[in-house]
Amino acid sequence: MAIAEVTVIPIGTGSTSLSSYVADMQRVLKTIEGITYELTSMGTIIEGPLPRILAAAEALHESPFTAGAQRVSTSLKIDDRRDKPSTSRGKLEAVERKLRED
Repeated sequence: MAIAEVTVIPIGTGSTSLSSYVADMQRVLKTIEGITYELTSMGTIIEGPLPRILAAAEALHESPFTAGAQRVSTSLKIDDRRDKPSTSRGKLEAVERKLRED
């Protein structure tokens, strides 16, 4: 299973507020099977098989265009670990364990 962080920024929307676009994108994610996701203040974390993550990223990128944006900038980071199962929560817990050891 892969983990990705996706940030989608509609450009030239006429407003500095993007929350309506973000809400639309979260609705889109609900329709995509085979992934889990978590909204953060700076993007969305998506977990699942790589093909499903890429499909989700494409759907997220298209969402602002559907809502009227004329330009969209999308950043995608993927952590695809294949030697053992990995989750976003597991990565955080590993750091927390290290901090407790101090």
